[in-house]
Amino acid sequence: MERPAEPLIDALLPRLAGSLLATGRRLVTAESCTGGWIAKVCTDLPGSSRWFLGGAVVYDNALKAGLLGVNPQTLAEAGAVSEAVVREMAAGALQRFGGDIAIAVSGVAGPDGGTPDKPVGTVWFAWGWRDAQGTLVRTALERFPGDRDAVRRQAVERALRGVLEP
Repeated sequence: MERPAEPLIDALLPRLAGSLLATGRRLVTAESCTGGWIAKVCTDLPGSSRWFLGGAVVYDNALKAGLLGVNPQTLAEAGAVSEAVVREMAAGALQRFGGDIAIAVSGVAGPDGGTPDKPVGTVWFAWGWRDAQGTLVRTALERFPGDRDAVRRQAVERALRGVLEP
């Protein structure tokens, strides 16, 4: 069975792969609301084992803490859908999984679970880079429209695009 087309995602993947191969860097992921979708689309591309190491789906806070080393105090104070948590997720993925670049995502995909401060469609991203000076983490907050599938699809596209941004 052929998979449905993901035009934006499908256009980004060859660029992402080319960039990582050209620099000799390898990608790892730490995914919450995307549920492994980023890892899935990466591994849809033949030859991805040369630039994609793998990652973790950490939907539950206990796994964010246990697998990625996210501080339970950060989770308690900021909540899972926060800049502080995705920063720690990205840093933890780099430290625990290896790789040179990490993508971390946590959000509220819906249809429920939203709050006035974090409505459905709220997604935090972090991209971590390891280099000679240490680890640099960049973050972004997005509020995506649509249903659960649309929010998750847009989150995957944004996560991949973020690796290619300067």
